[in-house]
Amino acid sequence: MRTHVVDHPLVAHKLTTLRDERTDSPTFRSLTDELVMLLAYEATREVRIESHDIRTPVAPTTGVHLARPTPLVVPILRAGLGMLDGMMRLLPTAEVGFLGMVRNEETLEATTYAERLPEDLSGRQCYVLDPMLATGGTLAAAIRFLTDRGADHITCITLLCAPEGLAKLEAGLEGLDVPVTVVTAAVDERLNEKGYIVPGLGDAGDRLYGLAH
Repeated sequence: MRTHVVDHPLVAHKLTTLRDERTDSPTFRSLTDELVMLLAYEATREVRIESHDIRTPVAPTTGVHLARPTPLVVPILRAGLGMLDGMMRLLPTAEVGFLGMVRNEETLEATTYAERLPEDLSGRQCYVLDPMLATGGTLAAAIRFLTDRGADHITCITLLCAPEGLAKLEAGLEGLDVPVTVVTAAVDERLNEKGYIVPGLGDAGDRLYGLAH
């Protein structure tokens, strides 16, 4: 597993505002959208391409277009939905699947409660969207779910990671013969006793959409 922290002044600037507890939900959603586009630019460096012959107004030339099968973008419900628009602006021809996972707040283990994905993902590059890599259980379960269906290249895009989550994710993927990359804006200090990232930015889902009742 490879971890890529995007070290860029604009990334750091937007992330700082996301962390601020005074940032309201509309601003939080807008900044998340912008930040995901910056992260996605780095995350798609290994997207598969094919040669493509075209003619410019001046002469014939050879360029590239995205290879088939097209990439699959998979937001983890619900918070991952807040990252989808930014990703699709950069990769508009990708297909989208959905994976609903919930973390048990006592055991911190993730379980799947809903999915809308192709049954056969053979040869597919998948981009998994989840704002917070905290305990690592959710992403590990999501990656296993996708690779069990044949996905052969996984890139996870997160706003923040905890060191414990990265370690647990790597351990949870032991023996998996599929390249996995985590692209993130920052690796924070630690997890607290409730499984939240410190200093973090709070509950990403609640800050995107408000408290669920």
